[in-house]
Formats: sequence, C-alpha cells, structure tokens
Amino acid sequence: MGRLENKVAIVTGGAQGQGAAIARAYVAEGAKVVIADVAKGEGQALADELGDNAHFMHHDVSDEASWTALVEDANTRFGPVNVLANNAGILRFGDIERMPAAEVELVWRVNQLGVFLGMQSVARTMRKNGGGSIINASSVEGLAGMPSCTAYAATKWAIRGMTKCAAMELGPKGIRVNSVHPGMIDTPMTRVHGGDAAMEYGASKVPLRRVGVPEDIAPVYVFLASDESSYINGAEIAVDGGVTSTHAFGA
Repeated sequence: MGRLENKVAIVTGGAQGQGAAIARAYVAEGAKVVIADVAKGEGQALADELGDNAHFMHHDVSDEASWTALVEDANTRFGPVNVLANNAGILRFGDIERMPAAEVELVWRVNQLGVFLGMQSVARTMRKNGGGSIINASSVEGLAGMPSCTAYAATKWAIRGMTKCAAMELGPKGIRVNSVHPGMIDTPMTRVHGGDAAMEYGASKVPLRRVGVPEDIAPVYVFLASDESSYINGAEIAVDGGVTSTHAFGA
C-alpha cells in the first residue's frame, strides 16, 4: 500500500517545477491529486500523464472565489481534501529604491495571500472530516536575507510566521501545518533569472556544491502529507543543501 493511500490532495502551482514533482510523487504513493495552476496546457498534460487519480483545474491562488470552486470540485470528485501542498509562488527581483509598488503587490497577492486563502479554504473541510496536513512553501529567503529580494523574502518570512500561527490555531482540530524552505532549485521559475550562469553561481554557494532539483523537494512533501509525520506541526524544514547552515545566497 502506498504511503498516501486514501489521501486527497490539492497541489497549487502543480503544473511544472516543484509542484509537478510533488503531484507525481503523491500519485505514485496512492493519493488522488487535484493539480491547480494558471498554466492550462502544462497542467492538463500532467493530469493526462498521471491518469485517473489526477485532475487539472485552472486556479488563481489570489482569488477567493477560485479557491472555493477548487475545494468544492476536489471534495466532489475525489472526496474530502486532507492534504494541501500550498506550493504556488512567483519570484521577482527588485531593488528597494526602484521596484514598482504594483509588482510588490503582485508578489504579495500570489505568494502570501494565496497561502492564507488556501489554508482558510481547506481548513473548513479538514475540520469536518477528521483533520489533515497543510504544507506551505516558504524558502531559504524565509530564513535569511538576500539583496534585491525584499518583496519576495517578505512573503516567505510571512509564510513562515503564518504557518506557526496556523499550527497553533488548527492543531487542536487535527490539522497539522508545516513549512518547507527550499534552497536554489533548478526550475523554470528560477532559470528565467540567469539560466545556466545562475545555476552555476547558486551551486558555488551550497556546501553540497550543486543546486537542487524538484525531485529533492517532493519526498519532504510526501513525508509531511503522510501519517508518518503525525506529530510534526509548526515545523520549518530547510531543503537547501546546507546553504542556511551559515548564510544565505546573498552573503
């Protein structure tokens, strides 16, 4: 039997990168998965690849109505949601003196508001059905600072704090909430900011001397979604090759 047998999961940002690796791992371990993303083509292709235990739904994490529709669809299609991989996010670099307020707000709406709305939306279902696991995607930039990353880091520190508050609030209802803090991971989102040169620079800062790949992240999400982690709540787990042992990428 798979480690996630009888689990119903939503994976946001699930069409590519870390989200796609999480969705694949969840289905491989026996879960039924709703892949939620704004990328329709990639999301539908992944759902088709994964078969009957996966379904794609177009979803804007910053929109409350979209969350309501997503959770209702998952509950109807597969049964009550008991796992949320709150993975969706965007990365924007910008100096404090020059970054437009509109871009700062966009990062906030997707990364921070999206995570809050996700927790709010699934908590209602989980509370009524015996609990569940919420896994929020923060970052090493939610543990330390980096130049030209203030807007992004602000959301990732916020996710770290929201996770701990939610763990205290929802824990008595049987809902565990934890945060994952990836380091530099080779995904389309990171590659757009410098390509191979950025990956090489990132690797030079990591004690393991390589950047991560999505498959390095997915097993942590499987563990936190499974009953194996039933006494882990409010934790922050860095998956970064050791970079935060002493400093962040900007040092």
